[in-house]
Amino acid sequence: MIVLLNKPFGVLSQFTSQEGHETLADYVDVPNVYAAGRLDKDSEGLLVLTDDGALQHRIASPKARTKMPKTYWVQVEREPQAEALERLRRGVMLKDGKTRPAGVRRIEPPQLWPRDPPIRERKSIPTAWLEVVLKEGRNRQVRRMTAHVGHPTLRLVRYAVGAWTLDGLAPGQTRIL
Repeated sequence: MIVLLNKPFGVLSQFTSQEGHETLADYVDVPNVYAAGRLDKDSEGLLVLTDDGALQHRIASPKARTKMPKTYWVQVEREPQAEALERLRRGVMLKDGKTRPAGVRRIEPPQLWPRDPPIRERKSIPTAWLEVVLKEGRNRQVRRMTAHVGHPTLRLVRYAVGAWTLDGLAPGQTRIL
């Protein structure tokens, strides 16, 4: 079984919480499925849950040879120049090693739901949107990559995992495939 969830901002990618935060249990009422990968509390978007261990491995394992690509829409501070985008495409050196090459391109601001709470807006600092496609998944990787090239992430939305997308899913909504 496969369940797609549009994980809202502030929700933990697990079914329990000692701190009283909202979790997957508040949104997914399907027994015996587990998140294939994670999105941190400050990120939003597509989370795939499944009871299929092999599929979970293809989505989440950093060592999987047939790892599914993940597509993120990322709002960053300032407008990145071509050199910064090229550095992201080639891979950047983070504390845990060099990232694999990534698909990176500027995009028009996507049509998204309002975030609660909204991102911080500063009139003197413009923002830009990027589409970032990864075939690896380190902890907070997109945020660390954009910060490394001088463009901190303000909002991060996972749009797709492989061919599955957020299309038609409102925040907190699920779709069973």
